[in-house]
Amino acid sequence: MKAVIFDDFGSPDVLRIADVQRPVATTATVLVKVMAVAVNHVDTFVRSGAFKTALAAPHVAGRDLVGEVVASSQPDFQIGDQVWTNSMGYEGRMGATAEYVAVPTDRLYHVPDGVAPMPLVAAVHSAATAAIVLNDVMEIRRGQTLLIEGAAGNVGRKLIQLAHQMGVTVVTTASPRDFARCQQLGSTACYDYHAGFADQLTTDQWTFDHVIDTSGRVPLAINLALLRLGGQVTLITAPQDNQFEFPVRQFYMSQQRITGFVISHATVDQLAQAASRLNRAFSAGLLLDDQVSQRYFKDAAQCHAQLEAGTDHHQRFVLLPS
Repeated sequence: MKAVIFDDFGSPDVLRIADVQRPVATTATVLVKVMAVAVNHVDTFVRSGAFKTALAAPHVAGRDLVGEVVASSQPDFQIGDQVWTNSMGYEGRMGATAEYVAVPTDRLYHVPDGVAPMPLVAAVHSAATAAIVLNDVMEIRRGQTLLIEGAAGNVGRKLIQLAHQMGVTVVTTASPRDFARCQQLGSTACYDYHAGFADQLTTDQWTFDHVIDTSGRVPLAINLALLRLGGQVTLITAPQDNQFEFPVRQFYMSQQRITGFVISHATVDQLAQAASRLNRAFSAGLLLDDQVSQRYFKDAAQCHAQLEAGTDHHQRFVLLPS
């Protein structure tokens, strides 16, 4: 069968299509015929060697797929079922960008009835990140207030929708052209991230239980200053200069917290709980608003290069076998 593999770490050019042995279903896995695979920034980290993890041999790229069950000994997964997963291609598991993938049963989830597979697979990485951040990292509660910076991006839009569903007051920063969309998704107030938004938030007397910067462009000291007593800043990306300077005395006297999250370290239980929540949202027509660009396995290197160039933060690449 055909798969997108890399023999060594490096630039996108190390990706190539190769003939590899087709896997088989076991008592712990289900064989899935792949319909489509999403391409995420984390895939570029694995391919380049920036994210250190055990890899299966051969090194098949990708982690998120949607497909159809073709072999299974598990009663929960029948031949013909449409399924998805978002945790292949690291920690020794086979990657997703292949015609057939053997997926562990505890990492496989059904596609809800009536939900189109392409928008789903495009959404699962950012949506699962948002779900786990809100539930397990922030432990956010109804009635709390959340500031999402860079809210028009893939993760930001998912955070708005899920937090709004939870009864959280959501405030966002974005480009003015995205204000209407953020408000439609559940943002109470929007601020221009190009125009000294922190001063505007202070003038409008906003303070927050939680702040999350999806872009890594806001100085940590600014976000800490926007927190209430006991508030929390959550990092899902590092600041571009990778430097942290903030008033430590104010930080500890205000009992504030800084937490980080990388979905590659999420547990099986966290992923499964997020998948259940996502499937309910997908069934309700939520979280499926990504701009999807369909490509093919042969275009994998080009998609990796475009992601690394950062030319379009809103576009989601989905690769089809042929």
